[in-house]
This record gives sequence, C-alpha cells and structure tokens, in this order.
Amino acid sequence: MAALAAMAGASLFLMVGTTLQFVRTDLAWQRATMSQYLLGPGGLLLRVAYCALAITIVVLAMGIYRQLSAHARSAAPLLLLCTGAVALAGVAIGDSWLPSVAPDFHRWFHHICAITAFLCVTGGMVLQAWRFRLDPAWRSRFPLAAGWSVGCQALLWLHALWPPAGQGWVQKLLIALIVTAMLLAGTWLWRVARVR
Repeated sequence: MAALAAMAGASLFLMVGTTLQFVRTDLAWQRATMSQYLLGPGGLLLRVAYCALAITIVVLAMGIYRQLSAHARSAAPLLLLCTGAVALAGVAIGDSWLPSVAPDFHRWFHHICAITAFLCVTGGMVLQAWRFRLDPAWRSRFPLAAGWSVGCQALLWLHALWPPAGQGWVQKLLIALIVTAMLLAGTWLWRVARVR
C-alpha cells in the first residue's frame, strides 16, 4: 500500500509540475523557480501537489523503514525525510496566506522551509541508500540509490553555491531527480514487499 501511494504521489507531482511549465506563459521556465509557480494561476493546484508530495515522502520513508530488516533499519533517514516533508508542506501552506498578511515574514519563512526541505530530503536519501547495503533484499539497489542520492546532494550544493547554477532550471532538475528517485524507490518497495 505504501509503495503504490508513493508512486501515485510522485507521479501526481511530476504531472502537475510539468504541466505548469507549459501553462504559465507569464513565467520563463528557464529562470523561474518552482516557488514562483506557487502564486498566481495554478498556484493552488501546485500547493496541493506540494502537500501531497510531503505526505508521499513520509509514507515512502515509513514503508521502507518497515520493509528493511531490523539490522538495516535506522531512525536517522526516517527522521530527516519526515522533517523535510514537514518543511515542504510549510512552503506550500505558508505561500497560501503569508504573502498578503506578512510579506517580510513570508520571505523568511519560505526561505527557511525550502532550505530545510532540500537539505533534509537529500540528506535522508543519502543515509537511506547507505542502509540498503545491509539488507539482502535491498542490497542490489544500493549502487544506483547511493549514486543518485549523492548526485542530488551535489547538485543541491552546486545550485546553492555557484551563481551560474542558480537558475530556475537547475532547481527544477534537482526537484525532478528527487521526485523520480521517490518514484523509483516506490517501485523497489513494491517489488520487495511482494517477495517478502
């Protein structure tokens, strides 16, 4: 059940996020960050998709935690992923009413939540991938999961620290890689659950 919910949630977010790149002609997709799509036409739909993705992260993290053998389990990736999910929901919920009520606080709150979401989710991905090597049913997924998650972490730091990579398209690529990893992890969870 967790695997199917994760695959559905990740697919929904990818579909909504991709569609808005074509629908929002007022934004230049190469320069606009995903956050800019939270306001204006389609913003409510994207905020709902953000919240659905936050739930997806929690469901997937808990599903993998339960499916791993006791020796391979760790609370660290679970806590990081759940913290990132709460921060992601904070971005969406805060952008629904804070911009008009408290614009200065909104900028601070959005910034803190976005940074927390990216750092915790990519950090949780790296730690979770590392735990895969300790479970025989998940060990074969370790190389791809580790490489993918480290790549996401590297792209995050590149986007944050190197000005030429600060464009919206780099951030969108990072988000797409993270959500695709969730879709892949959901598929793995579904396959492992059928065997066990």
